[in-house]
This record gives sequence, C-alpha cells and structure tokens, in this order.
Amino acid sequence: MHRNPRAVLRAAAAAAYFLRPAAAAARQTLPNAPTLQAGRAFPSAFSDSSRRAFSSAADYGKDVDEVNRKFAEAREEIEAAMDSKETVYFNEEATIARDAAKDALAAFDALLARLPPADADALRRSMGLKMEQLKAELKQLED
Repeated sequence: MHRNPRAVLRAAAAAAYFLRPAAAAARQTLPNAPTLQAGRAFPSAFSDSSRRAFSSAADYGKDVDEVNRKFAEAREEIEAAMDSKETVYFNEEATIARDAAKDALAAFDALLARLPPADADALRRSMGLKMEQLKAELKQLED
C-alpha cells in the first residue's frame, strides 16, 4: 500500500478531471474541422494560448474560473496538510499544498499580466484578498 493513500486518491481524481475533456473531445466529431496530416504542425492560433490578449471581460472568464479552481484546490491541500500536522504524512502533504498554492498564485499573476490595466485593477480588487489569504495560510503552514 502507498504510504500516503490520500495523495494517491487526489492524484487519481486530478487525472480523471483533466482527462474528462479529452475523452469528450475524442467522442465529438466536428464537421468542418481541418484534419492534421502527419508531420504538419498545428496552426499558429493553437500554438500558445497562454500569450493571448483579451478584448473584453467576457474573454477571460474561463481563465478567472481556472484561477478560482486552483485557489480552491490549494485551500483544500493546505487544510489537508494542517490536518496531518504531527503525523508522518505532514511533509508530503505540505509539499503538495505548497505546490498547489504556488500554482494558483502563478496563474493569478499570469492572468494579471495578460490583462489591460483597467481590467487587471478590477481583477486585483475582486480577487486580490483571496490571494493574500492564500499566502497567509501558506505562511501559517510553514510555522
């Protein structure tokens, strides 16, 4: 048996979460979708979605949802690590929590960097306190 069964279960749940859209996309057929031949690269529109610019607030809604999902996941990992304090699983749980929190904070910072200044300020006002809360909880985990 794995030395930390909760970590195994979380990894399996994360894999199922990320594989679900790929399985649905594989079942769905698009009538006008271009087919890629062997050796051809993806069109440039699909090459790097992380550097795209947004034209309105509606355009970055999915990215805000992704940051919120990562924030919630990081909070759950920190809570699990705090529950396992003074056990043999604490170091592994704390490492997972640190990684999740850093991932959420990095996603938030990357989103802010891609937004126009007015939208970035609005997003900072709406989500900034949550990110500060995450930093404080992470610091509490270190203590």
